[in-house]
Amino acid sequence: MIDLKLLRNDPDTVRASQVSRGEDPAVVDHVLAADAEHRASLASFEAKRAEQKSLGKSVAQAKGEEKQAVLAQAKALAGEVKELQASADAAAARAVELARSLGNIPEQGVPSGGEENFTVLRHEGTPRDFAAEGVDVQDHLAIGEGLKAIDMERGAKVSGSRFYFLSGIGARLELAILNAAMAAAQDAGFSPMITPTLVRPETMAGTGFLGNHADEIYYLEKDDLYLVGTSEVALAGYHSDEILDLEGGPLRYAGWSTCYRREAGSTGRDTRGIIRVHQFQKIEMFSYVTAADAAAEHARFLATEEAMLQALELPYRVIDTAAGDLGQSAARKFDCEAWLPSQERWMEVTSTSNCTTYQARRLGIRERGEHGTEAVATVNGTIGTTRWIVALLENHQQADGSVYVPPLLRPYLGGLEVLEPVR
Repeated sequence: MIDLKLLRNDPDTVRASQVSRGEDPAVVDHVLAADAEHRASLASFEAKRAEQKSLGKSVAQAKGEEKQAVLAQAKALAGEVKELQASADAAAARAVELARSLGNIPEQGVPSGGEENFTVLRHEGTPRDFAAEGVDVQDHLAIGEGLKAIDMERGAKVSGSRFYFLSGIGARLELAILNAAMAAAQDAGFSPMITPTLVRPETMAGTGFLGNHADEIYYLEKDDLYLVGTSEVALAGYHSDEILDLEGGPLRYAGWSTCYRREAGSTGRDTRGIIRVHQFQKIEMFSYVTAADAAAEHARFLATEEAMLQALELPYRVIDTAAGDLGQSAARKFDCEAWLPSQERWMEVTSTSNCTTYQARRLGIRERGEHGTEAVATVNGTIGTTRWIVALLENHQQADGSVYVPPLLRPYLGGLEVLEPVR
């Protein structure tokens, strides 16, 4: 949630944020009106409550008929106080609900617009010239089927479309990626965590995932629990309603979890194979950091992600995501997109977001500052996921259907340097 003091003192900044995100700036005025109503209701309640306390002293001093009259007055006043308190509470709830609908304010320099309005910051590595090598490019599914690594047909038989089995070397490759990612995260100062994949509504809402993209989330109505699409959710809730000690630096965690996404409405080229599926594995970095240090921590996350992609010898580009594609909680988001030879396009493989104090305000996560307790900032970023199999198989495929294994993964694959097709 954005800072209500900022909203009151500088509403134009919040209106500009809404415009850059492609959202309705009029919501700002609705929030301000609800906030003003809450403060007016609260003032009326407090004035009447003070009157009630003053009258309470008179009750003790009154005698006879006068006392009966004062008691009757006190009873009537108590009813008014109760009604005013209920009105103030309702106004507060309306103000908070409306304020929660506002997305985080993008950092200065974030491109305006939607999904296609990102800025390319740089390219790293050079895509292979497969034609010059005499390699007939196959997509990851064809390669995976040749390795007996991916089985979409039986996945659909068991669970429906966009489910799959990773078998044999496919299962081993996923575990290799995830273990290498966790090792890299630990080397970078992150504490490994195995996180819950079911969370309460207040945790899911606190991270900002129940906004415009709520239809992406699986909900178990009988249990009133949500399946997470990233361990960011559980890690954000880990310190909810706590006061943290950040004097020694950020608190950094790396969560390993199964992730679930409905992928509602997604169609087209990403539906073949395991690019866009309902269930996958992911290692997610997450940090609690002071607001002043959040941008530097965000840059650190991006550098950690890039080091992994470079170790896997994948050509990629880094983009600065446009405001309308940030999601509700992020103030800035950098994506790394690997080259996808079969489709001759870039495909997102990592994402890192600076959520500033937005999630922490909603979840009640604070630190002790110079002026009392203050909201902390949160930063998240992916360092390994099932989708990386796609980029590895396609970029490292060989003419005979085998796949080159980068040195980083070999210790996790029993020393294998090449994945051989199963004849």
